[in-house]
Order: sequence, then structure tokens, then C-alpha cells
Amino acid sequence: MLLKKTKKLEVQIDEFLDKVLNGGLYLKQGLKYYLKKDKELFEESLNKIDTIENDADNLRRTIETKLYRHTLIPEQRGDVLGLLESTDKVLNFCKEILFQFSVEKPDIPEELEDRFLDLAETSVSAVECMISAVRSYFTEIQIVRDYINKTIFFEKESDKLADKLKRDIFENPKCELSRKMHIRTFALNIEKIADAAEDVCDRLSIAVIKRYG
Repeated sequence: MLLKKTKKLEVQIDEFLDKVLNGGLYLKQGLKYYLKKDKELFEESLNKIDTIENDADNLRRTIETKLYRHTLIPEQRGDVLGLLESTDKVLNFCKEILFQFSVEKPDIPEELEDRFLDLAETSVSAVECMISAVRSYFTEIQIVRDYINKTIFFEKESDKLADKLKRDIFENPKCELSRKMHIRTFALNIEKIADAAEDVCDRLSIAVIKRYG
């Protein structure tokens, strides 16, 4: 175990990863409430993901400070810091998307709602597998590759769903072009969550190779 001598740091990294995972879940939940036009529950999800993102930022800085101040895992420190920062960006994406829904209030046709939910579900599945991959890097490195492959699978699935959704948006005769372009932006941004998760796994693959060859 990479952090076997620094149990408290390991716990804090676990807490950080939990927050990123919860951010993805609140995104998925918030989108569902938005489409149901449940403003109160949507705002609740928005507030929760905002709190989680702030807490995760503070926790990440605490972890980074400990890694430098106590000269912990010096050979892997750069890789760990890079993983934490890129993982934090995934949470930032999730928060930004919900805020975009809150501010811009896209008018999504009812017949496309399930497609948006499917896309969010798949992108968040990529995040869940990414979190498991990063967690395994510190505790059970032999299964990291399995979770990386699962992340890549869900990223490719999100690409397919997003492509189909964008085609359906522009083929919808009920929408004017400006509305189509507005809705397309939200589909694109939800898709980017899975892309960001794959980027973390690309970085993780390099870290594993550097650590074990």
C-alpha cells in the first residue's frame, strides 16, 4: 500500500474521492429534479454540490500541504498531486453544469428528457469507475487496470449517446435553431464529464507504469 505509513493521509484521500463521487451523484439527481420542474429539490442538489466542491477544494489543499511539509512518498508525490488536481476538475465540471442549468434554464423538449438522463447516467458511471481506479492505486493496484477499462467503456458509451442526442436535437421540428444550439451545449457539457474521467485514467495509467514499470 502506497500510504501504509500515513494512515491519516489515506483517510483524507478517501474522503476527497468520496466527495467527487457524491458530486457526480448530485449532478444526476439535480438534472432529474430540473426535468421534473421540481425547483426546490433542484436548488437543494445545487447547494449540496456547491458545498461538496468547496469542501473538496479545502481537503485537496490540506493533502497537498501534508505531502510537501512531511516529505511523504517523494517518488510518487508528483503523480499523486496530478491525480488529485485532475480528479478535482471532474467535480468542478459537475458543479458548473448544474449552475448552468440554474442560470440559463434550457427549455428541453419532453421527448428528449430521457436521453439527457441516459447521458448523465452513463457519464456519472464513468466517474464512479474512475474513482474506484484512483482509490485502487493507493490500496490494491492490481485491479486499477480493470477500473480504467470500465471508465473507458462508459466514456465511449457517453460519446455514442451524446452523438445520438445531438442529432435528435437538430432533427426536432418543434425547435427553432437558437433553442437547438442552446440545448446542444448542455448535451456537450454532460458528455465532457466522461471525457474528464477518462483523462484522469490516462494520467493514472502513466502513474502505474512509472511506479511498477
